[in-house]
Amino acid sequence: MQRILIVGSPGAGKSTLSHEVARRLDLPLIHLDRHYWRPGWVASDEARFRAEVAGIAARPAWVMDGNYGATLDLRLPRADLLVLCDPPRLLCLARVLRRRWVHRATPRSDLPAGCPERIDLEFLRYVWHYPRRSRHRVFAALDVATPRPALVRLRRRADVRRWLATLPTA
Repeated sequence: MQRILIVGSPGAGKSTLSHEVARRLDLPLIHLDRHYWRPGWVASDEARFRAEVAGIAARPAWVMDGNYGATLDLRLPRADLLVLCDPPRLLCLARVLRRRWVHRATPRSDLPAGCPERIDLEFLRYVWHYPRRSRHRVFAALDVATPRPALVRLRRRADVRRWLATLPTA
């Protein structure tokens, strides 16, 4: 496994898991949020972002975390493995609220400079509706990806622990 794509709802544990997987496998870590967002939470130009993601996905090795469904067609065919972090939505909501509290004064390493942790009603709605509105898009993109990467779906903390136990430790 040289290219591992990690997706899931906000608060699902993507960034935490991607850090650990990259460390264990000694692979470069890519947080797509750092490439998409500009200071002040300004979104990148879509064409420029797609071109940047295509270049990143073409690299020989990476652990990449981030949803960005509009670029799954670029990333899935290059990935050896797709990891879907899929815990219950209430746990995701609790985690984003906790994360906001923890990072109220210090920036998160997976976000670009000038983009402090924030929560608003739109974001909370996105987290709540992710299972119904977004998860199926991941599966649909996976169904048409050629070649198709292997899939690991992690729903519980025990699933994460069991899967991590199959990876080497650095």
